Amino acid sequence: MNKLPKVIDLFSGCGGLALGFEKAGFEIVAGIELMKEATETISYNLDYRYGKDATHICGDITEVESSIFADKFGDEGCIVIGGPPCQAYSMAGRGKLKSLGEDRAHTNDARGFLFKDFLRFALELNARAVVMENVPEATAFGDMNVPEIVCKELEENDYIAFWTILNAADFGVPQVRERIILFAIKNDENKEIIMPQPTNMNVGIDINMQKAKIKRNLESPHFVNPIEGENIPAWITVEDAFSDLPELFKSSSDKYKQTSMNVSKEYSSEPINDYQKTMRNWYGYQTKKVTGNVFRNTERDFQIFEMMNPGDNYSQASEIADKILEQQSRLYGITAESNVEEYEELKKKIVPVYDRGKFDSKWRKLRPDAPSHTLVAHLCKDTYSHIHPWEPRGISVREAARLQSFPDDFYFSCSMGDAYKQIGNAVPPLLAYGVAKVVYEAFMEGTDDNT
Repeated sequence: MNKLPKVIDLFSGCGGLALGFEKAGFEIVAGIELMKEATETISYNLDYRYGKDATHICGDITEVESSIFADKFGDEGCIVIGGPPCQAYSMAGRGKLKSLGEDRAHTNDARGFLFKDFLRFALELNARAVVMENVPEATAFGDMNVPEIVCKELEENDYIAFWTILNAADFGVPQVRERIILFAIKNDENKEIIMPQPTNMNVGIDINMQKAKIKRNLESPHFVNPIEGENIPAWITVEDAFSDLPELFKSSSDKYKQTSMNVSKEYSSEPINDYQKTMRNWYGYQTKKVTGNVFRNTERDFQIFEMMNPGDNYSQASEIADKILEQQSRLYGITAESNVEEYEELKKKIVPVYDRGKFDSKWRKLRPDAPSHTLVAHLCKDTYSHIHPWEPRGISVREAARLQSFPDDFYFSCSMGDAYKQIGNAVPPLLAYGVAKVVYEAFMEGTDDNT
């Protein structure tokens, strides 16, 4: 069999993993996603832009038979890709569940077992290859190591399987984001999927990275160490990612202007680095204007953001807020002792109310000289975790998309909150592309026909 297999995309989100596979040369023929808004986003960007009918369906995978996709490919077979929900594994997700009560332990979360439905589809569709993505914490779901369980099950069904932990920053994404990537290919393919080769490396950037406990996994039978890059370009920084985007809010004294997600704005400059060129030319033509230039109206905090230094967190923000309150109190002749009600009213307008002992890392101003820290779906609630490095505001939807390496012509046909959620949940397309390339090369090795 020398035809390139088609791709079935499970737990697709808004399409980050699929977009990378499409760029590598694969055809995405079907998929499923639970979130209606994400299904609409992926349909627009992977189908409607080409004049095709939607390939992805919106639905609960636990209620869907794999046979629904059986007619989406022929004798070329399929590859099954996807990232089962990570909320039951991730530290943020565990914390949220714990806050809802002791009976909501993460190991009781049904989403933690959706990898079984991923396996069900892969095996029942007789996938020629399998690629699964998840967070590093999936190695410790109670007493279960999810990627090991999946590899073992695939191995018992005649696949060669392994998993690793890759950092998106090593693949040209301006974000430190470590993720498990699991690869498997049928034994009878007589082909080998090799470890992805990084395109970028850390060159002297001191950054508080999310540390995957790789040492703990060295004894795992199916774990393979990632390749370390040598003599390749440096990591892409936030400044590399943002510097050509439209200026939206120059000063905290500016008036906030509500705008729409689909309003296009001119770039502030021509592309000045390869990353910006990639974001503008993903589809083979240069994007002239860009959408998604919306950000949250956090009026109380704009002045605090303006006075924060890159890298500052909530501790520094709180100190700044206290100083602003002190200055305003003196200006109006208000003291906490003699003007209790007026002072408390003024304090409410200036000082954030979050617990200073627990909220320290929830605010962070991005460093322009380093990649961003990991984006999360909580961006749909607020953007304090990713404060713009030189404008006094949280990042815009388009800037969040840039940090995930979604191209500038990738359109989010949804609300601002839904767009942030989709972006935070996504697989960065450039990481997906690095993964997809080695799968593509495995199937193309020794063949002349990629039809």
